[in-house]
Amino acid sequence: MRLKRTHTCGNLNLENLNQDVILNGWVDSWRDLGGVIFVNLRDREGMTQVVFSPEVSSDLCNMAKKLRSEDVIAVQGTVNERPVDARNPNMKTGDIEVVCKELEILNSSKNLPFELKDYAEKSEELRLKYRYLDLRRPILQKNLIQRHHLAQMTRQFFSEHGFIEIETPFLTKSTPEGARDFIVPSRMHTGKFFALPQSPQTYKQILMISGFDRYFQIVKCFRDEDLRKDRQPEFTQVDVEMSYVDENDIMNLMEEYITVIFKKYLHLDLPLPFPRLTYQEAMEDFGTDKPDLRYELKIQNITSIFKNTTFNVFRSVVEKDGFIGALVVPQAVDYTRRQIDDLNEYVKTVGGEGMVHLKKTGNVLQGGISKFLSNEEQKDLLKRWFSIDDSIIFIIADQDVEKSQTLLGYIREHLANNLNLIDESKMMLSWTVDFPLLEYDPTEKRYVARHHPFTSPKEEDRDKLDKAPHMAKARAYDLIMNGNEIAGGSIRIHQRELQSKMFSVLNISPEEAVEKFGFLLEALEYGAPPHGGIAFGFDRMVMLLTNASSIRDVIAFPKTTSALALMENAPSKITDIQMKELGIKIANKK
Repeated sequence: MRLKRTHTCGNLNLENLNQDVILNGWVDSWRDLGGVIFVNLRDREGMTQVVFSPEVSSDLCNMAKKLRSEDVIAVQGTVNERPVDARNPNMKTGDIEVVCKELEILNSSKNLPFELKDYAEKSEELRLKYRYLDLRRPILQKNLIQRHHLAQMTRQFFSEHGFIEIETPFLTKSTPEGARDFIVPSRMHTGKFFALPQSPQTYKQILMISGFDRYFQIVKCFRDEDLRKDRQPEFTQVDVEMSYVDENDIMNLMEEYITVIFKKYLHLDLPLPFPRLTYQEAMEDFGTDKPDLRYELKIQNITSIFKNTTFNVFRSVVEKDGFIGALVVPQAVDYTRRQIDDLNEYVKTVGGEGMVHLKKTGNVLQGGISKFLSNEEQKDLLKRWFSIDDSIIFIIADQDVEKSQTLLGYIREHLANNLNLIDESKMMLSWTVDFPLLEYDPTEKRYVARHHPFTSPKEEDRDKLDKAPHMAKARAYDLIMNGNEIAGGSIRIHQRELQSKMFSVLNISPEEAVEKFGFLLEALEYGAPPHGGIAFGFDRMVMLLTNASSIRDVIAFPKTTSALALMENAPSKITDIQMKELGIKIANKK
């Protein structure tokens, strides 16, 4: 290579006029205007127009005519000012052009499997197969550059606040809680296996016991679970742990971190403190533990109005201490019967049996189930909704309180999107706190941890672990941004006696607890300090901050929704020799 670049393709401007420069990059496009060849040359910093003129060299023009998209070239030339009517305000370099005096073709490109400019018309599978081409698109390059800046801001913030970045192992021990582990067989210890960490949870607790006080890490985690647009089998966390703290200490510092990120990245000043909703409040008002607060639509609990109802559907729910909730939606007042039926079908796709509705016109309830309601019930409803404009009211009733609220949450989100209720210019952050510590799994017929088995119960709820485990609340907290959970954490159990009791409630035997977590249980007996932490979903944060449609657009080499790496064709088979070395074989599927 003779022509080594002096400038990138995105930083030349009028201050560089008459300078002799060398640019390297890819041919983005070219056109022939009466024998003068114009080439847009691209690198990660942007694009510069290069002119090949017969007045300078007919040989260069002939070479330029043979160039094709994605050829890699080097050009040497002089920076000229573009004519006023030829300037391009959409390019950073749109005021200038480089008149080429020398051209070196560094590498030619085959015909592309897809044109980078019409990527939207091509399947994601094709683009992931040729990810090295897909990554040349400016939008993906911008996303990954912004990801880099966000990581640097994160490291700077936590370093300035006394945190130490410590790496934890990728080859660790398989544990019985959480999602499925990715398993790694050991060649040196036949029949034994490592697991890839779902998070550094036990290691960061060990670091607190080791006296490091404040730890953080930008770390890869692995979970073998079903995927979607914001989930990958390998993902990145900003992992944080602190000693001698309570929930407020952690939440206050994380609010400061988020405000710094938003100020530097989006130039937004976020008001502090962020709203804090209990889990119960979030479910009752919004039908989800991660509510989107950018719009006002709230669930109304109307169960008490029907305590003496003769309407069979509602009566059975009231008798079983269920929940009857309503969404009053003025914006849907003109919904047609077809639109209401479509919404009802949507409810069935998210696990419901259907919904009922009413229409409020003036001071009258009509349509839907209005004919089944007594005069007193109608009067009570109208009294509650007296100040509300004409509306359609969508109602869910179910004996399972949380199911009813969750279905209303799905309807709320669905309507907000369809009716354009969301102010996309807003950034709303909030905390959800006071989660249930446990939930009962009817399939496994046991309690499972809502967060993870190392989460501490609230001090006043410790006794409930013996008498009413389902009533205990956790010292846990989730950070919500525009309806997306971007972080979650808790105060940890730091005493062996309480940790052993938690394992017992989770139906983990003492023997299994020692087998899986013996090192942590033993460490808790050697002066473990009170500690807690939080983990941010870094991929999801970048996705939201860059307005990407999927976390695959902010990860350099993501997997498909079926966990395939199409570019390198993984996972793949290994040889019989490797299988023998590992002491494993594939069982025949019946």
